[in-house]
Amino acid sequence: MHILRMEHPVPDFDAWKKTFDVDPVGRQKSGVRRCWVLRPVDDSQYAMIDLEFDTQREAEALLAAVRVAWGRVEGKIIANPKARIVEAVETKVF
Repeated sequence: MHILRMEHPVPDFDAWKKTFDVDPVGRQKSGVRRCWVLRPVDDSQYAMIDLEFDTQREAEALLAAVRVAWGRVEGKIIANPKARIVEAVETKVF
């Protein structure tokens, strides 16, 4: 399992979330299996997103599309976006 982890400040979380929900990059068609939208409890103007994929290739392809989308909205609804692809090494349920 591979996860595309993204994070960035958002001046207006609700406005950012509306744009995210429209899904301008086609997450489901790109192979996303599961999605987490996270926000720090001490910073309501910051968004973190984890997208789960079966393969690294799928994650890399969506990251390329996301970077194009970021170019259209950076400075408007997001700032200083960061992303990395990680591989799950172990998971446990307690």
